Amino acid sequence: MKRIDQLSFEKRRRYMAMLFVLPWFIGFLLFFIAPLVTSLRFAFSELNITGGGYELIGKGFDNFMFIFTVHQNFTRLLLEAALDMIINVPLIVLFSLFLATLLNQKFRGRAIARAVFFLPVILASSVMSSIENSSYMAELMAGESGSGVMQVLQSLDLEQMMLESGFPPTIVGYLTGAVDRIYSIISMSGVQILILLAGLQSIPQSLYEASKIEGATGYEAFWKITFPMVSSLIPIVVVYSIIDSFKDNEVTTLIHNVAFSNVNFGVSSAMSWAYFLMVAVILAVSMGLVSRKVFYNN
Repeated sequence: MKRIDQLSFEKRRRYMAMLFVLPWFIGFLLFFIAPLVTSLRFAFSELNITGGGYELIGKGFDNFMFIFTVHQNFTRLLLEAALDMIINVPLIVLFSLFLATLLNQKFRGRAIARAVFFLPVILASSVMSSIENSSYMAELMAGESGSGVMQVLQSLDLEQMMLESGFPPTIVGYLTGAVDRIYSIISMSGVQILILLAGLQSIPQSLYEASKIEGATGYEAFWKITFPMVSSLIPIVVVYSIIDSFKDNEVTTLIHNVAFSNVNFGVSSAMSWAYFLMVAVILAVSMGLVSRKVFYNN
């Protein structure tokens, strides 16, 4: 067997990548594979709890037929979750890249500004969520201050202005929806900003100095240097954003309620696997589209 120092650079990188993934793989085998197989068995069975445990009665695809053809909410919630992801993820990626580029500039208070944009990730705890969803917050938003903000936004009439300017209705609806989602977009962009900021800081300054000598503008430097050099991180940001958008929503709440409130583990397992397959398909399609525009600097 060859010594490590005798291997080629590519093989050493490959071995280091395998070594990096090895702890996750061991943890998956020890802690996740058994529950995964059990939930798959539950998805094709009816579970009856007995005095000594439980028994499984095979039902084939009946549970999947039930959740898609009989259950009144699952299909609708599944489509709504996918639609929210399609709307939010591009906005999060663009917003994160924009903020990371700004935060990478040299100015006073840069560290404080970076901390401010990462605060939503720290504050995104169950305590903060309960405060946001409390009746006090609802009353506050519905009060005089909230109505004043709404009147200001209505007075702008952004949607009507864009339509009169000749923008297509589809684009207008998307942009006005983005304005309505600005709080959730900011709160979900903290980690992505850090990832892209780390990529921006790794770009050699000599490239920008050479481009300035050649007479390139800031716009040209961004599209010819900044974006290509940081594009290898875009797939990571997209995957993280997609997973983050699917981790806690009405679909997961429904699955939890069906399993533990209705004590129907067969149907809840079928919902979980249908949800998992939808997320996997979306990830595969997204990676296939994004990877075409990725530039890897070797």
